[in-house]
Amino acid sequence: MSTTGAITQLWRHPIKGFTPEPVSEALLCPDAFFPFDRLYALEVGHSGFDALAPKTISKMKFAVLARFPAVARLRTRYDEIEDVFEVTDEDGKSWRFDMASEAGCHALARHVETILARHEDYDPVAFPLNLLRAPNWDEVHSHFRFTDSGKGFVSFLNLNSLRDLGQRIGRELDPLRLRANIWVEDLVAFEDHDWVGRHIRIGEEGPHFEVLKPIVRCVATHMNPDTAERDVDLCTALWEHYGHRDCGIYARILKGGTLRPGDTLHVY
Repeated sequence: MSTTGAITQLWRHPIKGFTPEPVSEALLCPDAFFPFDRLYALEVGHSGFDALAPKTISKMKFAVLARFPAVARLRTRYDEIEDVFEVTDEDGKSWRFDMASEAGCHALARHVETILARHEDYDPVAFPLNLLRAPNWDEVHSHFRFTDSGKGFVSFLNLNSLRDLGQRIGRELDPLRLRANIWVEDLVAFEDHDWVGRHIRIGEEGPHFEVLKPIVRCVATHMNPDTAERDVDLCTALWEHYGHRDCGIYARILKGGTLRPGDTLHVY
């Protein structure tokens, strides 16, 4: 039986754990990742990451919301044309960092250290930040990104799943908490968890995906993306109401193409 839904928004997260960025369209390639998603990561001290043999490692090795809520105090924006990151501090002051230069990457890491040291139990001398860039990121078929899962190529979020959970716990939940690439409407809550092994087609000639697995959620979802405060235990709420800690799905790109908000999603 075929299921249909509607794509409403697309998001990328150029630095792992930092500001989600909306995009108007995305050109997807087979067996690749969502464009410019999790392209960079700030390791805390020595993470053990090897650029010559890249492997997925624990998110807690990086400066992410699950480890440092103060990350949400910064607003970042990546200009992939100029290869520049703009960072806006909590006081509204903006800074630009040239990611094509070693000095620019170093300066960005030192800037984030200052914010973390101000708000967290964090020692930048003992655990200096180092900006990592995904190896071979500019190739059409990029086979590594700083995702939480080795199979986290593209993530989908069923918005009605989050609404259902919000109704059960008596509060509205911002979908940005879940940091998914593709938001989908017009589905039954959590029905996408039953799609493992099935295929998704966008429109008639758009991208095709294979659904790999549900996404197990972590304490990063407890963070309010606006206030940088832990204000809801989403993981416990998922377990108490549904018997699992999953929300959303990971999928692999089988056929490339352009994806836009408003496109129709077909599951078969």
